Order: sequence, then C-alpha cells, then structure tokens
Amino acid sequence: MNCYDCNKLTDRVTPAVAVCPTCGAGVCGEHANTVPNQLHRPMGMGLATLPRATRRILCTTCISAERSA
Repeated sequence: MNCYDCNKLTDRVTPAVAVCPTCGAGVCGEHANTVPNQLHRPMGMGLATLPRATRRILCTTCISAERSA
C-alpha cells in the first residue's frame, strides 16, 4: 500500500507506514499525524478512564477535520 496524500499531491509513490482508521487511506511517515486516544471501560454505574492513552495515526485530511470541529 502506498501513501494516498503523496500520490495525489506530488505524484510520488511512497510506501505507507500506517492506515488512517477514519477513512482507510494509507499514510507515509511524512503525512502521519499521531494523536492520543483515551480508553474508557464500563465500571459499575459509570465509566472509568484508563490511566494511559493509546495512539491513533490519522491522515492529513482527517486530522484537519477533527481539529476544526
């Protein structure tokens, strides 16, 4: 799989290092955006947030859309 943004913006063929979980596009290291992802688990009558966050790797388009909201 190749990076979607590299292909569309610059006509380069760059191998993808991750897949955006929102849109499914392949992303290279240059276009990968890492954001923290808090995990929550049901506990009794409420919700517990786990102490450590995981990471989500998003493409340029999805990170822009998420930050504009």
